[in-house]
Amino acid sequence: MLTERRGHVLLISLNRPDAMNAVNLDLANALAAALDMLDADDDLRVGVLTGNGRGFSAGMDLKAFVAGGMPNVPGRGFAGITERAARKPLIAAIEGFALAGGLEIALSCDLLVAGEGAKLGIPEVTVGLFAGAGAVFRLANHLPQAIAMELALTGAPMPAERAAQLGIVNRVAPKGEAVTVALELAEQIAKNAPLGVMASKQIIKDSVGLTDAEGWALQQPLIDSVFSSSDATEGATAFAEKRPPAWTGR
Repeated sequence: MLTERRGHVLLISLNRPDAMNAVNLDLANALAAALDMLDADDDLRVGVLTGNGRGFSAGMDLKAFVAGGMPNVPGRGFAGITERAARKPLIAAIEGFALAGGLEIALSCDLLVAGEGAKLGIPEVTVGLFAGAGAVFRLANHLPQAIAMELALTGAPMPAERAAQLGIVNRVAPKGEAVTVALELAEQIAKNAPLGVMASKQIIKDSVGLTDAEGWALQQPLIDSVFSSSDATEGATAFAEKRPPAWTGR
C-alpha cells in the first residue's frame, strides 16, 4: 500500500501490481490502516483509492485464500473496507479492470471514476464462489434487477461506459487519466465544509429505504451538531464578507 498527501486529499494506492493488486491479508490490513489515517487526520478531507499497474484490482488472491482463508479485517470486512470504509468521502479511480473483490472494493467507495475501456464485473461464480463482499446486494440496490442478475449469474464484465450510463460510475475519464479526474473531483469536495460533507454522506448512506419520517429522525442529530458548529458560523461569515471560508472541521 502506498499513501501520498495531496493537500487535503489522501491518495491511496493498492500496490501489488505483479499480482494485479489481488487482495491478501497484508493488503487488507494495509488498506484498513490507510482508511484509519484518513479519518484520524483533521487536515485530510477526501480519499482517492486506486491501483498501481495494469488495473485497479482483480479481487481476492485465490492462492492465499486456499492457503489461509478470507482476507478479512475484523470490523471492516473483506480487504479492510467492504463492511466499513471511511467516514470521509472516498473516490475509487479505476483503470483497466475492477473485478470480483476489486469491484467490491470500488463499490465500498462513495464515488467511482473509471478510465475509458475499464472492465467492471463479478466473475466469482466462474471459480465456485459468489460476490459475498457486498457486490451482489449493492448492485441489486443500484441497478435494474435484470442487469444486476446478468452480472451476478454470467460473471461477464461490463465496460465503464455502460456502467456510467447505468449510474454506478460517476465519471468516465480518458484512458490513463482516472486518477487525475478523481483528484480533481476530490479537490472540489475538499473545498467544502468537512462536517457538512460527512453529514451529507452519512444521511445518503443510511437513509436508503427509509420513510420521510424516519429520514427526518435520522438527520436531526446531525442538524443539531453541524448547524451549531464553528464551521457553520465561519461559512456564513465568510459568505457575508465575500472571502473563502477557513474550515476547521469543528
